[in-house]
Amino acid sequence: MPIPQWLDLAAVIVGAVAGVLVAQERKLDLVGYIAMALICALGGGLLRDAILQQGGVYALNSRWAIPFCVIVGVLGFCFPGVVTRFPHLYEWVDMVSVGLFVVAGTDKALVYEQHASAVVLMGVITGVGGGMLRDVFMGVVPRVFRQSNFYALCAVGGAVCYYLCVVAFGLDRAIASAVTVAVVVGLRQASLRFGILSPADVDLGAAVAKVAKHTHKHDD
Repeated sequence: MPIPQWLDLAAVIVGAVAGVLVAQERKLDLVGYIAMALICALGGGLLRDAILQQGGVYALNSRWAIPFCVIVGVLGFCFPGVVTRFPHLYEWVDMVSVGLFVVAGTDKALVYEQHASAVVLMGVITGVGGGMLRDVFMGVVPRVFRQSNFYALCAVGGAVCYYLCVVAFGLDRAIASAVTVAVVVGLRQASLRFGILSPADVDLGAAVAKVAKHTHKHDD
């Protein structure tokens, strides 16, 4: 059994809010607000469905997804003051949206009986795909490719968590969804609180050469 439709729609709405916050930060026009809402809410699912090629395209199959994104974009444009009252809103909305999208993507791959690595990949793509497309449209290097506090790694952790909860432990999908979102948010918060960054500019060549040289000298 797949996750309830309302959970899929909740992910879309939260993703659309994340897109509105980006549009407000970049001072976009009405079209920009709507476009960011659509991209952040539906982009990851579109990438997932194009790769999975099973079950149709969620954005087109759902009668509510696109209208809700448009409504959120218009409301965000017309009432920007509501958003500015909460300075940390974007951070929390972004974390929760990634968690919800990870659940949606992982679950769809499970429903169509993909193998474990494909299930995790679909969860990660759904989780970070919208943000990746958002950054591309904004003309910046996608966050998932830059050194930063955990972002894509949170999605990986969430996808693995959902897979284990459903397949290994047999938990109800609603409970597994709540646990997964908590894991994603927890990992992200921990990385922000303790300043943990994803690795970059790693070169193990010198270390490996040193160990090899030491081993060769010891053998002699």
